Amino acid sequence: MPMSFRSLSRTAALAAAVALLGGLATAPAHAATTDQRQRDFAAAAAEFGVPLDVLLGVSYLESRWDFNGGTPSTAAGYGPMHLTDLREAGVAGSHHDQGSEDPRGDDARPALHPAAGPDVPPQAGLQTVDEAAQLLKTDPKTLRTDTTQNIRGGAALLAKYHLGQTGWYDAVARYGGSGEAAGQTFADEVFETIKSGVSRTTDDGQQVTLAATPGITAPEHAEANPANVECPRTVTCESVPAPYQELPGNDYGNHDLADRPAGQKIDHIVIHDTEGYWDSVLKLAQDPTYVSWNYTIRSADGLIAQHVPTKDVAWHAGNWYINAKSIGIEHEGFAAKGTWYTEAMYRSSAKLVGYLARKYDIPLDRAHIIGHDNVPGTIPSTIAGMHWDPGPYWDWSHYFDLLGAPLGGFGLPGSSLVTIDPDFTKNQPIFTGCDTAGTPCTPRGSEAVVLHSQPSDSSPLLVDVGLHPKGTPSTMDVADVGSRAATGQRYAVADTSGDWTAIWYLGQKGWFRNPHNARVAKPAIGLVVTPKPGLATIPVYGRAYPEPEAYPANLTPQAITPLPYTLAAGQKYSSAGVVGSEYYSATTFDVADHVVVKGKLKYVQIQFGHRIAFVKADDVRFLPAF
Repeated sequence: MPMSFRSLSRTAALAAAVALLGGLATAPAHAATTDQRQRDFAAAAAEFGVPLDVLLGVSYLESRWDFNGGTPSTAAGYGPMHLTDLREAGVAGSHHDQGSEDPRGDDARPALHPAAGPDVPPQAGLQTVDEAAQLLKTDPKTLRTDTTQNIRGGAALLAKYHLGQTGWYDAVARYGGSGEAAGQTFADEVFETIKSGVSRTTDDGQQVTLAATPGITAPEHAEANPANVECPRTVTCESVPAPYQELPGNDYGNHDLADRPAGQKIDHIVIHDTEGYWDSVLKLAQDPTYVSWNYTIRSADGLIAQHVPTKDVAWHAGNWYINAKSIGIEHEGFAAKGTWYTEAMYRSSAKLVGYLARKYDIPLDRAHIIGHDNVPGTIPSTIAGMHWDPGPYWDWSHYFDLLGAPLGGFGLPGSSLVTIDPDFTKNQPIFTGCDTAGTPCTPRGSEAVVLHSQPSDSSPLLVDVGLHPKGTPSTMDVADVGSRAATGQRYAVADTSGDWTAIWYLGQKGWFRNPHNARVAKPAIGLVVTPKPGLATIPVYGRAYPEPEAYPANLTPQAITPLPYTLAAGQKYSSAGVVGSEYYSATTFDVADHVVVKGKLKYVQIQFGHRIAFVKADDVRFLPAF
């Protein structure tokens, strides 16, 4: 019969740990430099009587066994066991307090820049480092900075949480969750990881393996999700509704009622981070004078809160065309602080996005599952103020593995189209400004590939005239996306030179190292667009709005304003397909006044720079790339 997760005994744990230690002791000498973390897990499991697979599974769900350069997670957690210390990690500022973006992004209404108010102190659970320090009779700094002691601290906590229990499920749930339902989701994910097994090399070169236990089962528990949330059954969700409320001054908040997908197809899912802790952000979501998004996901355990029904339009992306055709998901985290995202949150998010993509027929690719940093400015004046979360430390490659849609590797060698796909842990560009402007960030894995104007590391970065109107080169500031290609994005090859590859990017050649023995871009298959013969340049747009003739007589047509870039003859850009022109007119509280305007004009979504963009279909021709 299947082994029960609750029935794992301390005797079995000790036996397994001792056996592993014995096996490791006879391993070749050269392996000792790469398997020390495995030894540390085994030793801590034996010392505190925690089953080794439980300890490994919990750590994997928290950190994937990484050290992350000693930096805190988005939930103030440190080290492989994610021991939390809010004092050291610091309290965040207000929700998205950087940038001048109007989250609604609709020219037909006054720009919205509400004050977020003070940050609410986060949940008390963000101080487990003190509890572990007391158990080990050591200090919190040691537990934050020493991976061996960090693992011992996590094992000591699990052993404490297990006292008086016959199995380990409840102890694991308590370790990972701030509430019963969320803790169960965390424990279920740990259990699934133990069942399937996993092996990987960590960000600091440690090889760690959790052997599969196919017959293990978790205790059954009732489904906890309320009926009014749109969530998959395998995650824990709660309803925290955003108010649709009339306000003084002929205003209203904080989202728009709609009838999607009947009225408008949902084309995108936008990944955000909160720039604030869970308690603060949920209070903002319930403020009728603030902005809105559809979901928030908690870092510590992956708990999901739904705020706006997916049929309605949230005010989240700073571009009304994207807002009207997308779902916005906030993840508890801080792009600016250089923090890292927990595996528990990645997994909950991937399950939610997979569920929504299936429900609304959204392609699982980086042209449709985008970051807030990939959303274009609407007109030239809004580009510089656009937000740039979730930032360069969001692991898109791992995220798409969890979605069951791995990136890269589908084209033929020499293809004229490539997918950006560096090794996340080895790709460590040195950005600046994570904590202090101009100060280098802690070196750590990144999804971003930095582009140069020539095939040389010493050459300037590219110019983004939208972000830098004076024509100065982009910078390595963590918020400057002007010369940065993101993992999963597809670009047309412009040139090659030795180990360097150039892609077409914002009307320029962007060069990056792409050596044969360590590719950061993989051959891709798809379509590219280029200006039709006879057109020297074509305009590029941040939204796909209809032609003036499409609007009813009582509505003022929205301007079709080009962005300040050049797409010239001979250049090619990856196509995400043809889209219709649409504008959702929703400027009053009365939904009877809301109108979806659909035009005859057709656009093509392209990967133009770090952000997506649109060109008129009549201006381009399609070419195959393979």
